[in-house]
Amino acid sequence: MIKLTVIAVGRLKEKYLRDACEEYKKRLSAYAKVNIIEIDEYRCSESPSPAEIEQVKNREGEAIAAKIPKGAYIIPMCIEGTQLSSEEIAAKLSDVTVKGYGEIALIIGGSFGISDAVKAQGNFKLSFGKITLPHQLMRVVTLEQLYRATSILNNSKYHK
Repeated sequence: MIKLTVIAVGRLKEKYLRDACEEYKKRLSAYAKVNIIEIDEYRCSESPSPAEIEQVKNREGEAIAAKIPKGAYIIPMCIEGTQLSSEEIAAKLSDVTVKGYGEIALIIGGSFGISDAVKAQGNFKLSFGKITLPHQLMRVVTLEQLYRATSILNNSKYHK
């Protein structure tokens, strides 16, 4: 059974987001071992300078890097990443496991994104499109797509 680790900046504050994540995590447990690691979100001033934003991303990036499991295939979720269909995400997961990776770590950054250092560690950058999603909602979307991908790989009726 594959291990999926989602490393996400910030805590889920709204109950409906926590409930959605728990539901997809429960569904995913039939196909994968899922671990969600929350990283503290660093705050900055109301109108941050580019330097302050970079500092926040770097501090969050250091915390993220410390939590990436050794030997994991690393997928930073970022807007400049490659866009894949649900079927292609499933094929990517399959390909990664065939190559001998036992764990995949997906990285969701904070309000300002992911540091360049974390992106550089990535094996593959993934994007869910050019739209901007709140990072808390991104966690729900990521878990849903992981569930959809594993359902495709296991010939489930979830994906139509």
